[in-house]
Amino acid sequence: MILEKEYIRENAVLYAKKYALVRNPLFYTFEGIGGNCTNFASQCVLAGSCTMNYAPIYGWYYLSINRRSASWTGVDFFYNFMTSNTDVGPFGKEVDISLVEPGDLIQLKNSEGRFYHTLVVVRIEENEIYICANSNDALERPLSSYEYESLRVIHIEGVRYDTRYQIDCFDSLYSPPLAPPQEDTTEGDAAQNEGAPPSEPEATPEPPSEPEAAPEPSPVEPSPVEPTPSVPETPPESAPPVEPSPVEPTPSVPETPPESAPPVEPAPSTEIAPPENPPLSNQESLPEPPPPAEPAPIAPVQPNEAE
Repeated sequence: MILEKEYIRENAVLYAKKYALVRNPLFYTFEGIGGNCTNFASQCVLAGSCTMNYAPIYGWYYLSINRRSASWTGVDFFYNFMTSNTDVGPFGKEVDISLVEPGDLIQLKNSEGRFYHTLVVVRIEENEIYICANSNDALERPLSSYEYESLRVIHIEGVRYDTRYQIDCFDSLYSPPLAPPQEDTTEGDAAQNEGAPPSEPEATPEPPSEPEAAPEPSPVEPSPVEPTPSVPETPPESAPPVEPSPVEPTPSVPETPPESAPPVEPAPSTEIAPPENPPLSNQESLPEPPPPAEPAPIAPVQPNEAE
């Protein structure tokens, strides 16, 4: 839901007086690349509103030097946003100098017809308006001390905000923690501060970071090891003796005497003439027969003698 709230002028004035002569480390300083006056004025308005508009082209925001709107630092872009904004963020209108209030903005125009400087009103006394500014730095300087062709006054009427994102930023903005300085880049900055159309910054891949060298491990002293108490070995349980089962004696079988061969009856003795070549027995070799001689009577063969 979008609602409206009051623009806190006292906060804008406090911020302007504190950072007129010094720089807030949360923001980049644009001296030398177009000037820092509108950057400073935007910071003061933020201190009184705590609301940015993050529309990519026509918004009003600052995240870093490369992620900011043209209206944050450009004189004419700042004027166009503040006097025509119908969305979230501060909004206002151009008024006569007689209606100016502390916390409003004044822009100066030179003889060439160009608005070149943005001032923050911090005090009004009688017929004098006192301002704070950067580039050139000024702390409660009288407006009458400036030389200019003409001027215009931006009167901040209020602030629109989204109820989902409403925060109170003044304390962290007014007294920020120490922040590292932002990287310097000049591409497109002078053009934006001078009023040229903003260009979309191209995303550049970050170079791969070199891996950090791993720290050498410090020597670790070995912690004393407590001796482990020895556990007495448990003797193995002896198995109960196994009683041999009684073996029944095997009855002996009487050996059967071999049957005796029947007696061989001697053959009747006959006179046999010795053969010329007696056959050889398979079991024994016989001597060669003697030379032939006269036949002699052969004695009868006794029983159980081999032929």
